[in-house]
Amino acid sequence: MAKYAWMYRLGLTPWERYGAAGGAQIEGLLDREGRERPTGPGRALDVGCGRGQFTPVLARHGWEAVGVDIVPEAIGAARRKGPEEVTYVVGDVTALRPADLGTFDLFLDIGCFQGLDPDQRAAEGRAVTAVAARGATLVMLAFGPSRYRRLVEGVSRAEVEAAFPGWELLTVEDADPTGLGWPMNRTSPKWYRFRRAAE
Repeated sequence: MAKYAWMYRLGLTPWERYGAAGGAQIEGLLDREGRERPTGPGRALDVGCGRGQFTPVLARHGWEAVGVDIVPEAIGAARRKGPEEVTYVVGDVTALRPADLGTFDLFLDIGCFQGLDPDQRAAEGRAVTAVAARGATLVMLAFGPSRYRRLVEGVSRAEVEAAFPGWELLTVEDADPTGLGWPMNRTSPKWYRFRRAAE
């Protein structure tokens, strides 16, 4: 994960391009999550939040939003940007604990999972499960495997499912690649939606 700290320091953050490209789609996905919860929006965790590009969107949709990232510089930038009602925490997404963060009803992972190695992906799955409330939802954007995997990473559906064995995969939807630029627009990005069992 140290590579991300170096990339932030160098100003190389291509993953942030998806904010403009997928904004409308993200808004729609979060609207759905709020509507389908009987009690409305609860607590949400932005997994690998970086400089807080999407965490405030969760707050705008009524969620008690928390962003977590392992890069202190990114969290510092997110805190400076605000808003005040959003909480940002320096932490390892592969080692989340209820004692530190509490539990969450929604998880948003936009490009974090795909940047981990296989052991780290399994660890993220365990960590998210550890802080997930019963019936929690996970919404994840990930690029698919492609010939450009060494440049932009990417994971298969099987790799995503394998990391979350206690979760039901509800939907897999194509993500809009418009505005991503080459080679990210050649990776067949997908939105995955999981639900943790309520019992």
